[in-house]
Amino acid sequence: MRSVFAEAILFNPDPSAYLPHRPPFLFIDTILALEPGVAATGEFTVTAGGYFPPILLVEAMAQLGGIAAGAQEGEGGVLAAFERVVLPAEVRPKARFSVYSRIVRNFGRLIQVEGEVREDGKVIASAILTLGKSHFGKGRLPGFIG
Repeated sequence: MRSVFAEAILFNPDPSAYLPHRPPFLFIDTILALEPGVAATGEFTVTAGGYFPPILLVEAMAQLGGIAAGAQEGEGGVLAAFERVVLPAEVRPKARFSVYSRIVRNFGRLIQVEGEVREDGKVIASAILTLGKSHFGKGRLPGFIG
């Protein structure tokens, strides 16, 4: 008999365990599913006050893609390029999003990711992202010297 526990992938649902980002620039609240090197699913809620530029949904997809890509090798990623971006005209305060990122190609130190953001089950944003693999220690951000 095959155990149902053998297929379970254990992961930390806290995105700050994988990313150097911290609020207000951490755009994933929780990781719902993670298959290292393959894909990740997360959630994000826009805070009540202020304006939220829709382009930041691309950053949310990139952050989740970095988690999916980096969780396997203990590396992070930096957003290097994006294309075929589809965004909503506006993002409502208190909106709750499901974010999906799937690794499409891995070529050297570059990773191509397909990202998608859904609100109430409907796709509202999507993009093809290129992430560059990067090493950075705890508390250090890429591009900072010291």
